[in-house]
Amino acid sequence: MRNSFLNKSTGKIAAIKRQILGLCINDGDYSIAELSREMGISIPTVTKMVSELIDEGFLEELGKTGTSGGRRPSIYGLNSSAGYFIGADVTRHHVSIAASNFKGNILEYVDDIPFVLESDEASISRLCDLLSKQTRKFGIDEEKVLAYGINLTGRVNHNTGYSFSYFLGEDKPLGSILEDKLKTPVYIENDSRAMTYGEYICGGANKEKHFLFINVSWGLGMGMIIDGKLSYGKSGFSGEIGHFPLLDNGIICQCGKIGCLETGASGSAVHRIFLDKLKAGKVSVLSEKFTKGQEITLDDILDALAEEDVLAIESIEEIGSTLGRAIAGLINIFNPELVIIGGRLSVAEEYLMLPIRSAIHKHSLNIVSRDTVVKFSKLGKKAGAYGACMLSRSHLLNLL
Repeated sequence: MRNSFLNKSTGKIAAIKRQILGLCINDGDYSIAELSREMGISIPTVTKMVSELIDEGFLEELGKTGTSGGRRPSIYGLNSSAGYFIGADVTRHHVSIAASNFKGNILEYVDDIPFVLESDEASISRLCDLLSKQTRKFGIDEEKVLAYGINLTGRVNHNTGYSFSYFLGEDKPLGSILEDKLKTPVYIENDSRAMTYGEYICGGANKEKHFLFINVSWGLGMGMIIDGKLSYGKSGFSGEIGHFPLLDNGIICQCGKIGCLETGASGSAVHRIFLDKLKAGKVSVLSEKFTKGQEITLDDILDALAEEDVLAIESIEEIGSTLGRAIAGLINIFNPELVIIGGRLSVAEEYLMLPIRSAIHKHSLNIVSRDTVVKFSKLGKKAGAYGACMLSRSHLLNLL
């Protein structure tokens, strides 16, 4: 597989083969005549390309169509065992990893493997070792892995391979370092954008052509499907909703600027608001822990929320209202079919959704928002790793 046409970024034959595979991925199985019509290419050329793709192991004959009368044509589709894709979602303290086959079926998934990625090559080597070890645990031969997809927080340019959250220097794009170590194509991606794509292909988006995905985790990010395409923007950095200068709160964001939406509508905002309330003397199931000077984490607050802790509820509702106001603005601008709320804080469920919807009703234009559905992610915490698998396949086949 590693010496196949997939290693050729240019060339007419490689482009035709990628187009055939892309059609099968997007629309299912095809006959030779259907491929010829769809692609505007002669039947002899399509026949030759399909035959080569079968020989290379990417396509397989699936039998005859069920049409009545005349000679029934053969149908061709993706060979699920042609190769595998490994997707990794790297968060603050954990990595979640998924594996898919060539058809895009998720075969394995494991979440919350303890790991902290640092901006140095030793840490990157440990991540590669972790990926290799987990791939073998999945029972997948590393030689059969066609590509890895790796999600990272912050600004990521998938074209150049640079991550500006894990920056090793101008001459060392992270993507290239990972490829050198894993000896396989590697595509790095912003986590919110990968989650968006995971929801689009595998989750609850139902292939809507216009939807927004809001990633409410420790930070705040967004991905956009516009006209059925994942939006990257001019420089590959679209979706930085967390750094929209919406608030007049005087709080310095982790980006260094003041008043970013993330400072009032994110997991870090919930953490700060909750601790401020404790300092002000409000009572919580975590009050004793706070009094003893023990660390209170975001997970602690979410656990307290599950116990219907009033202070945790108040904190979630506060950021929900702020986030809803921002989403109302997005609805007014984009007029999407769907807004999906995902990320770590989606476990807050209706404690988060109710203030979001209330703020949307208050601040959006009714004529614009009435056709927009707002709901939680179907995939939940799996969205990132699933999306990384699907994106690695799409990037490899030049489908984006």
